[in-house]
Amino acid sequence: MSDNWTAIAMVFIGLFLVGGVVSLFKQGLKIGAVVCGIGAAMALTAGVLWW
Repeated sequence: MSDNWTAIAMVFIGLFLVGGVVSLFKQGLKIGAVVCGIGAAMALTAGVLWW
């Protein structure tokens, strides 16, 4: 059961970072948006693979 909670937490972090990508892109901070996007992709991938 703890594995599922970890996966849920990773997906939540990934979605949070996707919101950061949108926010940073709107502010014109493209490098920050790219860094956040990479983090979001890694977190979502980890959450899905952990499931």
